[in-house]
Amino acid sequence: MKRIALFPGTFDPFTIGHESLVRRGLELVDEIVIAVGINDKKLTYFSLEKRLEAIANLYQDNPNIRIMSYDSLTVDFAQEIGAQFIMRGIRTNNDYEYEKSIADVNRILTGIDTFLLFTEPEHTHISSSIVRELLRYGKDISQFVPKGTRLY
Repeated sequence: MKRIALFPGTFDPFTIGHESLVRRGLELVDEIVIAVGINDKKLTYFSLEKRLEAIANLYQDNPNIRIMSYDSLTVDFAQEIGAQFIMRGIRTNNDYEYEKSIADVNRILTGIDTFLLFTEPEHTHISSSIVRELLRYGKDISQFVPKGTRLY
């Protein structure tokens, strides 16, 4: 049986360090679905279409990665696509505690396990929200984004 994992809407392709999480994730499962959640109340710099396009461009050469969007609960979407796991990137111990509590609830409600993957140490200080804020003010952010990411 193919082992599928969902990287849910908190995944942000525009910050360096996430490529390594995806690479390490593919060592654990056969396929990863990177899915951008739709949240009309959350202000973002990029439209949903631009985010999906940027992610697709970043991973276009990897047939084991699918790019999608969703507007339901993460666990419901995971079940819908047949994912056995959810993957979350962790930058700090506070992130770990928060994501672990969500993972525990998800496992109880649905039986879906979660992989919590720590970002490499050199990337722990780089928050995607900070990078988006720099971009909003026209600052050069090329050192903070994965090579090959097209910025708009």
